[in-house]
Amino acid sequence: MSTFRFRALEATLSRQPVETTAPAELISDYFGENVFNQKSMMEFLTEEAYESVMEAIEQGTRIDRKIADQVASAMKAWALSKGATHYTHWFQPLTGRTAEKHDSFFDPVGNGRSIERFEGDQLVQQEPDASSFPNGGIRNTFEARGYTAWDPTSPAFIMGGTLCIPTVFVAYTGEALDYKAPLLKALGAVDEAAVEVCKFFDKNVTKVNATLGWEQEYFLVDAALFNARPDLVLTGRTLFGHSSSKGQQLDDHYFGSIPDRAAAFMRDFEAEALRLGIPVKTRHNEVAPNQFECAPLFEEANLSVDHNQLVMDVMEKTASRHNFRVLLHEKPFAGMNGSGKHNNWSLATNTGVNLLSPGKTPKTNLRFLTFFINTIKAVHDHADLLRASIANAGNDHRLGANEAPPAIISIFIGSQLTKVLNDLEAEVKGGKMTPDQKTDLKLRVGRIPEILLDNTDRNRTSPFAFTGNKFEFRAVGSTSNCSSAMTALNTIIAKQLQTFKKDVDAIIQRDKVKKDEAIFQVLREYIVSSKNIRFEGNGYSDDWVKEAEKRGLSNVKTTPYALGAYLKEEVLSLFEEFNIMSRVEVEARHEINLENYQMKIQIESRVMGDLAINHFLPSALRYQNQLIENVQGLIAVLGEEAGREAGAASISLIKEVSERVNTIRKAVHDMTEARKKANAIEDMEAKSKSYCDAVIPFFEIIRYEIDKLELIVEDDLWPLPKYREMLFTR
Repeated sequence: MSTFRFRALEATLSRQPVETTAPAELISDYFGENVFNQKSMMEFLTEEAYESVMEAIEQGTRIDRKIADQVASAMKAWALSKGATHYTHWFQPLTGRTAEKHDSFFDPVGNGRSIERFEGDQLVQQEPDASSFPNGGIRNTFEARGYTAWDPTSPAFIMGGTLCIPTVFVAYTGEALDYKAPLLKALGAVDEAAVEVCKFFDKNVTKVNATLGWEQEYFLVDAALFNARPDLVLTGRTLFGHSSSKGQQLDDHYFGSIPDRAAAFMRDFEAEALRLGIPVKTRHNEVAPNQFECAPLFEEANLSVDHNQLVMDVMEKTASRHNFRVLLHEKPFAGMNGSGKHNNWSLATNTGVNLLSPGKTPKTNLRFLTFFINTIKAVHDHADLLRASIANAGNDHRLGANEAPPAIISIFIGSQLTKVLNDLEAEVKGGKMTPDQKTDLKLRVGRIPEILLDNTDRNRTSPFAFTGNKFEFRAVGSTSNCSSAMTALNTIIAKQLQTFKKDVDAIIQRDKVKKDEAIFQVLREYIVSSKNIRFEGNGYSDDWVKEAEKRGLSNVKTTPYALGAYLKEEVLSLFEEFNIMSRVEVEARHEINLENYQMKIQIESRVMGDLAINHFLPSALRYQNQLIENVQGLIAVLGEEAGREAGAASISLIKEVSERVNTIRKAVHDMTEARKKANAIEDMEAKSKSYCDAVIPFFEIIRYEIDKLELIVEDDLWPLPKYREMLFTR
């Protein structure tokens, strides 16, 4: 056995179980204790400051600098009472993860004395060095200045003895350099547009929040085995590895009893997450061995995004204490289920109504249909943008395989709601309705809640599915920052609702019909025009690919081509219209996403070549030499003819190893040459497409040959842990 694998397996077998540090008290006793939430604010803030902060959270008003000083003082007092020694502006640059620069509260005041200082200026704005964060050409490398600005809608929290203050991150010239700033603008846009539509049904609605409930899938791998796999360490996924004889084919892991070691990790990380106010509610085994999922309750979308970023951080830190590594990559193991981050999205009013939940009266159901059909219409009209919003190198491996939805954006609504929409399409022809038509239509609409009682089916092959009172955007990848998808989704919904309001008002004015009749007419038009996006069948089937093409739906399977949607004129204009992002900001993000893709594929290519030449081929050749010695020994003992006959199996293996080694060497050489050509291309879009089209095809060739060698080469000589060792660690 190779030294790497021996040490890894020895470490695994000798490891003692790690006891959980989860507290024994009720969750409700410690939930949110490390968050400067409303409870803490009421205790530490003056009444004036508390009301000002709550007004900023609920109505988006600015906080006066004098109030900011009061808030900073109270926040410092609370943090010090919790043992914090430092503070940081916690932000989400375009790296995909979070960033922070810690400063101490400590401040010398002379004569050998010091105090703990934290004032309004430090709370509201900081100036981190922004030169090394992705900017897509917005600024020069030597221009280091950037600003972080406090986001009061997401409460401060303490992690690791540091007060963390959620912030937006912008360039010196004002362009957003993070995920949060555009998301906040998109949420403001959908709020404004949705409130205007809500007034058709309820004048008391003054605010609409987009809500998000994410489901985070992940794998757990023993840390020793992880460290013995350079491909996992450097790329987050296994670039090689033959499938285990037993994988997920028996479906025995899904929803099974959680292994004790994994459960101890879960209890530990959940306890810390709950202290941070993250309402993690669900945990379970996923389909693949060593794959799991956690999910929280719904929250306001901006806060939910922050909590997801925090959860990924907390999971990774907690896993190390349990001698695990968390794999968040969308496809860490070939032939196994990939990992997604299903984004369950809806809209909720300040009057306590979920706008995507049917009511008990024709009026409330007409409201439901309005938001339901407008969502379908928005996705239909902007499907390419949604596809681009979830594009990354990891997700390219996942989409369309093993329970992940395909790259074709479609919507599943279920047979019952399909019938409702078909009935509406057939009934509402335009113009004034007769009293009988009105009565019949209201009766049909009024029965929607009864219909939905039996509408429990779900379609796991649909990237965007209605699941009773929300839409589930299933195509989002497990490593992704939810902001990208949520910014796109809420922006297109805002645009669609704005258009709907104009269309309804125009019909009322033109045809002199009542509001409900105008709404029905517009909804019918939308049902007809967006019908192609609805699909109830198997998204994995070849028939759907052909049918989708007939319907004019895009099937963009790779990231460099999917990202092109961001540069379409209608998308650039859309983001500009709602002040979500300027053209410069959109173009910069497009450049950043392409560069990120290209660099990830470049890293994978280099790791693949290194492992192939320096690890796998030497092992294969050592095994081949053993076989040669075996044949030579047989000939020496039995003679030429008898020896060759006795060593026929070894000779056959010698030839097979030689053929596979030669194929691998040539493929690695050709891949390297293709990479050199791609690197010489200056245009980032062309370079990324070259990596996609000319470099990646060698991955499968090299992997196939090495995975076949894994089945041939003596187990003791194989250099890295195998799938059967990594996927069934307990």
